[in-house]
Amino acid sequence: TPRRGVPESNRVSVCETFRLVLRTLPAGAATFIVALLNDPDWLRFIGDRKVRTRGDAVRYIADGPQAMRARHGFALDAVVRKADGATMGLCGLIKRDNLDDVDLGFAFLPAYRRAGYARQAAQAALDHGERAFALARVAAITSPDNVRSIRLLESLGFVFQRTIAPKPGDPDTNFYLRTRG
Repeated sequence: TPRRGVPESNRVSVCETFRLVLRTLPAGAATFIVALLNDPDWLRFIGDRKVRTRGDAVRYIADGPQAMRARHGFALDAVVRKADGATMGLCGLIKRDNLDDVDLGFAFLPAYRRAGYARQAAQAALDHGERAFALARVAAITSPDNVRSIRLLESLGFVFQRTIAPKPGDPDTNFYLRTRG
């Protein structure tokens, strides 16, 4: 039977857990991206990426996750539930121009929050980063009022370092670091 979310022909598994698969994000995931990037929590905690149409989403995927994977070998990946193929969110490693360290990113559609999926996906992404890229340090940034993300980061061993303004004029963001070794 066909699976919902990311088209089967474009799925490349990056890593998996007993419940989830993290897969590369193809242009065919545009409908999912429009929904996720316009979710009120995405807009509040991450910011408006001005992705409103399928065309905007295709450009976002090409210029964001696909370009990052081509440059660095990692990116935000689609988080897919094994049980039914539902694409629930994004999770993965990011290399931002304005941060020295690689950082962990994650976001889920409302229907898939508070079920442990984000923690499981984030742990899988971190483990993959350590194995495949020998990352001994991974950063994370989050809005100071995003209590759920802060709790998740702390449960994964991230420690608050300081507040930063990612870009001049941006609001302050909490900067966390997780080290191994």
